Amino acid sequence: MKTGERRRVVVTGMGAVTPLGNDVESFWRGCVEGRSGVGSITQFDASRLPCRIAGEAREFQPRDYFSEKESRRFPRFTQLAIVATDEAIRQSGLAPGEWSDEQRARTGVVLGNGSGGTPMLKEGMLTHETKGWAYCDPLSLLKTLPDMATAVISSRLGATGYMSTVSMSCASGSAAIGHAVDVIRAGRSDVLVTGGTEAWLSDVGVGSFALLRALTSRNSEPERASRPFDVERDGFVPAEGAAMFVLESEEHALARGAAIVGEVKGFAVTSDAHHLVAPRPDGSSAARAIALAMADAGVEAGEIDYINAHGTSTPLNDVVEVRAVGLALGEWAGRIPVSATKSLIGHSLGASAAIETVATLKSIQAGVIHPTLNLERPDPRCEMRHVRSEALSAPVRNALNVSFAFGGQNACLVLGEYEMSR
Repeated sequence: MKTGERRRVVVTGMGAVTPLGNDVESFWRGCVEGRSGVGSITQFDASRLPCRIAGEAREFQPRDYFSEKESRRFPRFTQLAIVATDEAIRQSGLAPGEWSDEQRARTGVVLGNGSGGTPMLKEGMLTHETKGWAYCDPLSLLKTLPDMATAVISSRLGATGYMSTVSMSCASGSAAIGHAVDVIRAGRSDVLVTGGTEAWLSDVGVGSFALLRALTSRNSEPERASRPFDVERDGFVPAEGAAMFVLESEEHALARGAAIVGEVKGFAVTSDAHHLVAPRPDGSSAARAIALAMADAGVEAGEIDYINAHGTSTPLNDVVEVRAVGLALGEWAGRIPVSATKSLIGHSLGASAAIETVATLKSIQAGVIHPTLNLERPDPRCEMRHVRSEALSAPVRNALNVSFAFGGQNACLVLGEYEMSR
């Protein structure tokens, strides 16, 4: 790297646990086939709730990955993150057990999570109320803290370097990845494990969002309930999952002969400063996040080949997102293929942007863009070049992953094909 040049940050490993499968390839295969991972809620009794469906990671069984003691010790959101991390580490070719003290000190973890172990909090409170404090799990409070997953992963890897937990609601995953990029660019780490995880499904969590009128009530048709940009959309489908990545500085990855999956070229975050739930109606702040991310990446609107949309399937957010894309990309907004991963798996809050990053990087690798499921009658206010019904074969060199969160928190990643010299 020449003096004064910014360090490039590349992806050398990916892992995922999703409603479509417990690894990246299973998830991606489901995306390309246009399969839904949404079904009736099984983790708790949802019979009295307005929304009784979710994107659960149904194939995930803790006993397949953890001892009985570990299963009790780690809450579900931590378990999902661990399994996704293990896959990402395997793909990267890193060998944590062989690291020197210096390598450990130059390796860290930056994890995104929105709600921590909220189901564990309710369980602890019920035990306290019915039996008394002495019968509570001594680790009950620790199991609810979002940063505990970060600590567990760091400990399992033996990574003693930079550590951080990013909590930005629905944008937590992309914000964590972007923060990790900044840390590596600054020279404070060579390797960072990063991504997002969420396992918030409970009667309290789902009930709260139902009271906000943010969730779908299309319970009789789970597979057709998540329908971003469709005129009949009525709210998002709650979901869970995790996606983790190994990020490295380019020189570190090349020095060890790593196979590079792709590159994180740009990142930006902005705030609406407007409302706790509703986005700024004109989409201006979200548009600025997109524009700043492209400027950070050094790419123009005409160089973007794909947009992985936030696409929540809520009446207001989808419209504002289209406005934001239009403001940021101008005449190119209607030419770039767009698809929404949430149509397939629902909205996993803090994990959603990270899972969508997996889909975006796979599109770059495969030259295939997965479809938006259930987009049967596009809302005239949401006009874009939607990929509908079937996957689209198209070269993807640069792509946007757009994320908007409650509280007006906007994030955008620019992901790209890795080229030796740029």
